[in-house]
Amino acid sequence: MADDADASASHAKPCYAELVAGRTYLWCACGRSRAQPFCDGSHRGTTFRPLPYTAKADEEVLFCACKETRTPPFCDGAHNNLFATYKQDDPDSPANRAIPSISAGRDGKARLDGGCTVCSIDDASLETRGVIRHRRIIGAEDGALHQSLFYLECSRGSSPAASFDDRHVVLFATGGQGRIVIGERAFPIGANTGMHVRPGEGFRLESNGNEPLKVFAAACPRADAISWHDMPASRFDDRFPQRTVTLDPAARQRMGDRFFQMLVDKTIGSNVVAQFIGDIPQSKATPHRHLYEESLIVLSGEGWMWTESRKAPVRAGDVIFLPRKQVHSLECTAPAGMLVVGVIYPGDNPSINY
Repeated sequence: MADDADASASHAKPCYAELVAGRTYLWCACGRSRAQPFCDGSHRGTTFRPLPYTAKADEEVLFCACKETRTPPFCDGAHNNLFATYKQDDPDSPANRAIPSISAGRDGKARLDGGCTVCSIDDASLETRGVIRHRRIIGAEDGALHQSLFYLECSRGSSPAASFDDRHVVLFATGGQGRIVIGERAFPIGANTGMHVRPGEGFRLESNGNEPLKVFAAACPRADAISWHDMPASRFDDRFPQRTVTLDPAARQRMGDRFFQMLVDKTIGSNVVAQFIGDIPQSKATPHRHLYEESLIVLSGEGWMWTESRKAPVRAGDVIFLPRKQVHSLECTAPAGMLVVGVIYPGDNPSINY
């Protein structure tokens, strides 16, 4: 970034733009333009030059405004690390104090603005199939366009085979221990394990502990139901042998005073959907949006999910669904912080927001 660029401008969130296929756009690289994120000629007399980008299709993008990105001209989340503290909002401001709390309905879901949903899992709502109990948590009925989320609880033994046809399936175990069997390959799993099942593959769960194996499964693109089979599928895509990822403090990435670790992403063959685990300190994030659709599982801690005119309490075990471009803010009220696991689709970087 230019040395004389204003520090406050360097903290700017990315600029949302709707591009027209075939048109070329000149991204400002110097930070001096008054027509951000586009060049207005202010770089003249410097060593900076604008970066041209030609839209491959009609598309929505987030152009970098802080000029610290490593993926110019697009945002890579670098603006979140320009200061030691992630940008925060005051939950006790007069405007925020006027926002009412919304309770969950009979279906266990609190519906906020724009389709944002907070869901608690009711044990009585689970369906039984062999040793497994299950239900769809997030789907078309919640306004989801790109992903659906299912809960699976496997008692000791082996579940029937399950599949989601030609979709990517990203799973996360919150409790218990056992194995996931994909085709003819078995992988040990336990609490805080992320898993990836590729399109066309089937899987089954095996629980061998005293407590049930508890797993959330996100299907991307959205699926209305799990397909159950008497015989397990034999297909396994050998190009991607690694299918599970566990917590690794050395793999954490900083985002202000927050941290996250990628679990399932393109490094293990998931090139359109990503799973991450992140910790949030006691704080309320400033309201923001994402271009991807997101589902979050609260693993520990408690707090509030805020949208423009509503808020709902969240606690460990709850699921939060966030539609694309919906304004929201997650507040952690627990002194020990909050741990969440999320699935974003389509996308690969949970630190990109605007």
